[in-house]
Formats: sequence, structure tokens, C-alpha cells
Amino acid sequence: MPPGDAGKACFSISDCPVWMDSSTTAQCRQLEATVGGAQALSCLTGSRAYERFTGNQIAKLYQQNPEAYSHTERISLVSSFAASLFLGSHSPIDYSDGSGMNLLRIQDKIWSQACLGACAPHLEEKLGLPVPSCSVVGAISSYFVQRYGFPPGCKVVAFTGDNPASLAGMRLEEGDIAVSLGTSDTLFLWLQEPTPTLEGHIFCNPVDPQHYMALLCFKNGSLMREKIRDELASSSWSEFSKALQSTEMGNSGNLGFYFDVMEITPEIIGRHRFSAENHEVSAFPWDVEIRALIEGQFMAKKIHAEGLGYRVMPKTKILATGGASHNRDILQVLADVFGTPVYVTDTANSACVGSAYRAFHGLAAGTDVPFSEVVKLAPNPRLAAAPTPGASQVYEALLQRYAMLEQRILTQTRGPPE
Repeated sequence: MPPGDAGKACFSISDCPVWMDSSTTAQCRQLEATVGGAQALSCLTGSRAYERFTGNQIAKLYQQNPEAYSHTERISLVSSFAASLFLGSHSPIDYSDGSGMNLLRIQDKIWSQACLGACAPHLEEKLGLPVPSCSVVGAISSYFVQRYGFPPGCKVVAFTGDNPASLAGMRLEEGDIAVSLGTSDTLFLWLQEPTPTLEGHIFCNPVDPQHYMALLCFKNGSLMREKIRDELASSSWSEFSKALQSTEMGNSGNLGFYFDVMEITPEIIGRHRFSAENHEVSAFPWDVEIRALIEGQFMAKKIHAEGLGYRVMPKTKILATGGASHNRDILQVLADVFGTPVYVTDTANSACVGSAYRAFHGLAAGTDVPFSEVVKLAPNPRLAAAPTPGASQVYEALLQRYAMLEQRILTQTRGPPE
């Protein structure tokens, strides 16, 4: 057989969809209808139906190519497939990455029979049983022992997805938040008692099977900050910072919503500015505009995090990463809005580091040893900003107003709720 043909013969389809695929809207609506609606699916699996999630992609494949589906022995996630290469046999899907499929019941960590049935027949046997994320799933394949000199006793710990691995890499603990301030902004939250909603995602926690992690993504992140910087601060971060330094916490009651592209959370587009009296206005002075942008971005994050069940605890800390985490004045606003200290870390490629930490944790008897104990000798993050005294009192009322105005904008654009 020519080189490469053996590999091709292993797969029932030649191309797999990736996370950017959005062609499964019909399958998403079908899945939600099967279990009683989007909210019911979110309560069951941690997320409403999303086009890129694996269950809906499987449903599309089954409907459009039933022959290929029937010839499929095993369906893997990228994470479990990578582990399978090291094992030389099929690796199970871990709870945490399995939470991003619209198939796993996140409360009891088993596949939902209703969701499986809505997607395709005989799906459970093609997926295999899910396992805790810190499970040792077997010993390394003899191929790696013979060709690369791995020790025969080398164990393989269940692989997981990039987002759960990042939570491990940043060493989040209960009550902590990781904020990635990049092209889009992403929040990772450690939750004890989640409240699944139509926004964001709830996953099983990759380092503590009794707890959960949440993920919220905001499209209008650094690109929006850079636009306002270019428009109002002569394309200078230094000038941008001066505006934050010269304006007061709370911005004299002025609030702004800045969404040049349709936002994910919430679904709003456009720029909307409100005076202290809640009147919509067409513009702010340049420095007020800059503070309104940054305060608004962080108030939205806190409001929607709380909607998923997150609460700031006395020991809560924020770990900030991404390009904007290098701007101390932006981090100061983050600390003030959340009322908790903000730390930064030198860890690059947190998903890779987290994967190494997780392997170490799995080999240290997994759930019997706290993850925090395993990584206690890792470098500590550095304090970048502490909340200004009185910040909580300033933002308490503003957060309520921001949430109210967000609903007003949504009602204006969508119409009143049915």
C-alpha cells in the first residue's frame, strides 16, 4: 500500500469540521426542541445549542452522509484523538472537554440519552464512556517505546481541550477569574454552583471534578480599545492611559456601550452612550469616552459572570493575560469594577503549561490530591493592581444601571420579550 493510504483508510470521512463551522443551525434547533428548549439544554449540558459543538456536527454528518456514519467505529474529540495516538488505542473523552459537545450531562457526568438520540443512532457506543479529566487512561504504546525510547511504564493522563487546559495553566482556584484581554476578551471562572443560562458555557472543571468552570467570550475586546485609542488618543496608549488617570471612578455617572461588531454577550451592535440621568447622548468628551469604554467592558463582564452563578469571594483574585494586561491603568479599572486584586503572570502558552500540570496531577493520584498541592512550587503571579478604597460603593449602583440600560438597548433592537 502506498505511504499515506493506510492512514486514509482509517478514517470514515476525509475532512472534519473545526470550531469556526456554523453550518449546523438546523441541527441546533432540532436538538433544543427535543429537550424542551434552549434553556433546558443549557441546564442539561452547560450550553444552549451551538453550531460548532460536536453533537450538532455529528447530527449533520449522520443526516447528510449516513453511510459514512454507519462505517464509523469511534468518534473522538481532537483532545481524545491526540491521546489515542500515544496509547495506540482509543482514548476516552474527558469530562471537561466533553462538556463542549451539547451531549454530556454536566451534573452527573454521563451522556444524555435524549441528546444522543436527537443527534444520531448508536452514538454512545461510538463515543465510549467519558472519564474524569485527571484519569490515567493507560500506558504508552509500544511504538513510542521502541522508536523514541519512552519508558514502558510511562502513563498517559486523559487529554482535555485548550480552554480547560488554560484554566489549569493559570492555576485558578475556587472563586478566581482569569481574564484574557486579547482581540476578543475571554473570562474563565471557577464555579462551585453554576447557573447555566443562554449566555456563555459551563464546563466540568478540569482539575476538580466536584466543581465547574465557566467561559464567557466578548468579541469587542482589544480591537475596540485600539479603535477608540486611534480615534481619541492619537494612537497612543500613553495618551489613553492619561485619560483613565485624569477621570474619576464611576465617570461622573456616564456609561457607554461600544460594539462595532455584533457582540456575543449580549447580542448588541453599535455605540450607545448615556448620561448620569440615563439620557442617551451622541458623544462624550474624549477622556470621558475612554473611561466609559473601559468601565463598560468590565461592568459587562462582571454582570454576565454573575448571571452564570459567579460571586466574588474574600480570597478571589483576577489573573489577567493578553495584550491589554500590560497596561496598568486598564488593570486598575478592572480591579476597581470587580473589587478584587488583579495579578499578572509571565506564563506564556498557558494551555501547554496547564497540560503539563494536569499530567503531573493525574500521576499524583488525581482527585485524591488537590491540584493546588501539586502546583504549589510553580512561580506565583505578580500583583498588578489593588482595588481603590471605596470602589465597591462607587460601582454597586453603576452596575445595576448598566444592566438596566443593557436591557433597554436589547428591547429597542429586538422588541419586548414574548
